[in-house]
Amino acid sequence: MAGRDTFLCHRSKLQQSNMNPQLRRSRTVLVAVLGLLGAGCATVPLSPPPASYAQKVENLSVLRGLTIGHVLEDRILALDPERVTAADVATLAEGPTPRIFLLHGGVYPVHLAMESFGEFLVGMGYPEAKIRDPATGEWSYSPYDASERLAGLVAWSYEHDALRPMLIGHSQGGLHAVKIIKDLAGLRTPQIYVWNPLKGTTEDRTTITDPLTGAVRPVIGTSIAYASVVGAGGWALALPHQWESLDTLRKIPDNVDEFTGYFISVDLFALSFPGNPLDRRYENTGKANVRNVELPASYNHVTIPVTSDLAHDAVVRDWVNSFVPGKGMDGSGLPGEAPSHVMWAADVWYSIKKHWCIEAQNLIRARRVALGRP
Repeated sequence: MAGRDTFLCHRSKLQQSNMNPQLRRSRTVLVAVLGLLGAGCATVPLSPPPASYAQKVENLSVLRGLTIGHVLEDRILALDPERVTAADVATLAEGPTPRIFLLHGGVYPVHLAMESFGEFLVGMGYPEAKIRDPATGEWSYSPYDASERLAGLVAWSYEHDALRPMLIGHSQGGLHAVKIIKDLAGLRTPQIYVWNPLKGTTEDRTTITDPLTGAVRPVIGTSIAYASVVGAGGWALALPHQWESLDTLRKIPDNVDEFTGYFISVDLFALSFPGNPLDRRYENTGKANVRNVELPASYNHVTIPVTSDLAHDAVVRDWVNSFVPGKGMDGSGLPGEAPSHVMWAADVWYSIKKHWCIEAQNLIRARRVALGRP
């Protein structure tokens, strides 16, 4: 009450002095001080952030835990995904890299062909650790593995890397790649459990924490950045675990950004030849970018992935790095065995580089938002 009594006393003196200018100024200052004191008493203390905010910060721990220098981020963001050069590949290899799942055919020892392709990718600059199985070190996966388990592994990889994986299948492994995509789209099973490769077991959950948004969401719905298959079909469809209606066999759902189906124009293993009504091309069921590419009849169904030597010949390597789909590039004059599979390897490598770049850029942008950085 002392402040109020003082104010009343001053008001009385102001009235008695006919409100001379000096006293009017004093009155103004005093009123302002009292106003500030009153406001201070009425201040509402700041509330702690809601629990959901703290949970979201925790759920974005993958983004926050990455160690990418700002300079490298800028270099990656400056790249053109449609024109990734050999020098750009070296830049990408310094930063975040999606996991590639190679799926080999079903007849022993055809897995060695996919191993050769894995070595080709490494020779072109792709980090080996992002191709080999994180648990076993194998280069590729078998089409006899349960597709639901591999789908759970794809989801685990995305959750831990914050980058959507890529799938590349050969022969029966190509059929398996399409099954995995459909499993993740929810077309074959109502739920999928996460598979932990480090523990070698299924986790007791059918959800993942989306590393880019912090949201907890089902494994069903996980998307693939890029997938491709070559020689997928034919006699392998007679196997019980590969049975599927011909009406849906080559329809690709929307949970893959880009899908490419490669057909050797005369391939008796895959029953691809002119006039075969069952040799249907792939098509999307909505918005997925689906391509169909016909390869020369001289290409061999079994050995087409045997490509490791392509990365070690300077002339071939430069040609592969400069390859752009649809530009009519002719590899028939390249040295050695390159003309027998270089078109397939170059086309796949182009798409891998493209989606590697896109995924890395998306992660960097999301990370900058999470960290509150421009």
